[in-house]
Amino acid sequence: MSNAMYNKMWHQTQEALSSLLDKESEKMTEPQRNQVFIFQMLATFYIKYVQIFRNLENVYDQMVHPQKRILIRKLLDGVMGRILELKNEMVELELTEFHYLDDILQDLKLVPQQLDIPIPKYFLKERLEVIKGREKILAQLLADSGLGITEEKYPVKPIPLEEAVKLIQVAERARQGRLRAMFMKQIYLQEFRAMQARLLGERVADVGTAALCIQKVWRGFHQCKRTEREREEEMIFLGMNPPPLFNEVSAALIQADRVTHLRDEVQVKHEEEYRDALVTIKDDLKLIEGPDIKENLQDEIRRWFIECRNLTGTFPNYPTEEEGGSAIIFSNKTRQQVIEDIIASQEEEEKNKKKKEEEKPKKGKKGKEKKETKEKNKDEGEGWQMSPSVFLHMMQEGNNVYKDLWKNKDESWNVPQGYDPELIKADKRKELESEIRLQVDELMRQELKNLKLAVNREMELSGKTGRKKGSKEKDKKRKVGKKDKDPTADRTIESLYKELVEEGLLIQALKVNLSDYIGDYSYLGSTLRQMSTEPMPSLLDVRQLITLYGILPLGSEAVHEKAPLVKSLLLAGPSGVGKKLLVHAICTETGANLFDLSAANIAGKYPGKSGLQMMLHMVLKVARQLQPSVVWIGDTEKTFYKKVPNAEKKMEPKRLKKQLPKILKLLKPDDRILIVGTTQRPFDAELQPLCKVYQKIILVPRPDYASRYVLWKEIIQRHGGVITGALSVSCLAKITDGFTQGHIVQVVKEVLTERRIRQQTHKPLTALEFIPPLTSMSPVYQEEEESFKDWYAKTPMSKKRALALTGDNKENEKDKGKEKEKKGIKEKKKK
Repeated sequence: MSNAMYNKMWHQTQEALSSLLDKESEKMTEPQRNQVFIFQMLATFYIKYVQIFRNLENVYDQMVHPQKRILIRKLLDGVMGRILELKNEMVELELTEFHYLDDILQDLKLVPQQLDIPIPKYFLKERLEVIKGREKILAQLLADSGLGITEEKYPVKPIPLEEAVKLIQVAERARQGRLRAMFMKQIYLQEFRAMQARLLGERVADVGTAALCIQKVWRGFHQCKRTEREREEEMIFLGMNPPPLFNEVSAALIQADRVTHLRDEVQVKHEEEYRDALVTIKDDLKLIEGPDIKENLQDEIRRWFIECRNLTGTFPNYPTEEEGGSAIIFSNKTRQQVIEDIIASQEEEEKNKKKKEEEKPKKGKKGKEKKETKEKNKDEGEGWQMSPSVFLHMMQEGNNVYKDLWKNKDESWNVPQGYDPELIKADKRKELESEIRLQVDELMRQELKNLKLAVNREMELSGKTGRKKGSKEKDKKRKVGKKDKDPTADRTIESLYKELVEEGLLIQALKVNLSDYIGDYSYLGSTLRQMSTEPMPSLLDVRQLITLYGILPLGSEAVHEKAPLVKSLLLAGPSGVGKKLLVHAICTETGANLFDLSAANIAGKYPGKSGLQMMLHMVLKVARQLQPSVVWIGDTEKTFYKKVPNAEKKMEPKRLKKQLPKILKLLKPDDRILIVGTTQRPFDAELQPLCKVYQKIILVPRPDYASRYVLWKEIIQRHGGVITGALSVSCLAKITDGFTQGHIVQVVKEVLTERRIRQQTHKPLTALEFIPPLTSMSPVYQEEEESFKDWYAKTPMSKKRALALTGDNKENEKDKGKEKEKKGIKEKKKK
């Protein structure tokens, strides 16, 4: 795609965003009471913002103009944050993490795949050098400490020379035996044919009958092939089978990849030119326009001194640097406006003094009035209103900038989409003015002091005494606020990092993308909920929550600081469903460090209370300095055991139980640190402390039929398998009900050996080959799944949802009873 196409895409997306912002501002003011209508409204906004987010992410990734990219980045972060806010509103309304939007998607004529939230590429692109450097250091440290030795695919065992010779001899004799057997078979067949010819006699066959026989066989063979081809074409036409070159990469895609790489290079080049221009243009403005700006500011401030003296009889107090200096007084104001402000400030001071005197006896009455108003509001039962958004203002500002600058801008002169020097000049003029203003403020403060001394020396002396007192009070305040001592203040981050790696607390994350967590959508979610049965979440629902709660906040600073803060996640599910894969995927997609604080990993390390505190201090310090970071607690049920088993008492699994809530309190919105716990036996843990630590609990289920179908197909193809008509994938998906992703991967690895992959050309894969390895594996039984459902029903959010549903049912029953009574009264009146 060309620059013009991406510009067009941006303009279209911007129009959609502005119309959506207008709609949302209208709905924000209207209080609503119907819960179904509220959820539909929130869901439609959510889906539309996701579509805008997808387009903006694509535009930001491929746009070459550096100044446009700054604005798009601001909008992208705003939309990202708004999606998280809407998700939070939907969770609070429905009291569940999983939502099924089939009806709304159908109304908007969208496919469920369009609801998938993309991960912005700039998370890794803009930090690529830092991440690569850190990976090299980590790999080196792991290699030095001997922790980074990975097991080979085919481990080589050294054997003595005699055994090696014997093995070669056995192989050679076997080869010679096979060749001899083939040779003997050929001799036998020749002799057999000769014997057959002797017995039957040498009959000369009729040429016509021989030709007819050959024709029959050939025509039958040709017709079979033709019918097979026609059937395949019909299935492709109906969409039942993929086209022949479906899995092969087309030339157009290869060309598109090349273009994107070229665009990335141009993008980097334009960014460098833009940074250089920021410095050079500012220096030029300083030389040319700097002296004039300084003179104008001095003249303006001197006029203000004289006008204040004429109006009030005294010189004004000059604003301090903390207050903003003279910029507060002269920010986009004319002389008359400044004079009006001076008069207004004097009148306000007099009014405030009078009000304070009058309000002193009335304080008791106000408290009572407030309580009465609150009680009235509760009794009235006001309708639901959307909570105020932090990101709407950001998006509106960005939208206004787009309308003012870029919407109708003529860019015919800027075909290569480099930087715009005029825009840089406008921005740098403001910067230069603020810098010069600081210098001017210092000069004018001194000038004002001299004027005051000349006019009234007593005022100057009282001002000095007041300042001295203020400075003493500040010193006292400084002495009172003492910070906690840092036990590792004398150590560098590099040394702490090295120690954590050597102790095995900072580990290397596996190179796994979130797209590797394969699955399909739940197409029956909304229908099951209408039948008042809670469906199990699909794998793609889980993937979406990981993106929303884990990846987006960790990847973007602006989103993490302002969006609803999620400090901790719990992934609960049976073994083999991909919980660890999701943890590693969060780290890979955001370039985060991975700290392993599992009970088994920290056993015997940093013993005692002081050792534990030191360990946690080091982990948090390194995690903050090298953020984003993920703190993983595997088998987290061990940390919250109801009763510690005798075999695990030496390990002290409950070491972190009291420390985890303290760690969560220490984490601030600026700290891009996420605590992720994984568990396959959550029912062994104490529920209350577990739910207090983990803010969001995500139930990771075993795959359903649709997900298993996609899994079998993808995993077979990834391991070198070819799917033909002989392999029934739907049959495999049906048979493996109850088996997890881990089981499926293990089976495919066992079946698809290198030899079997080579044999596929003449011996295609069949479903029967995958069944024998499955027989030795134990699936997730219905009882285990029910135990997970029962445990999840006891979590705080599930309890709230259950109470809300029972409350709604009772209200419906009451309404039905009232209607029946009314009907009865009407019938009596008629009689």
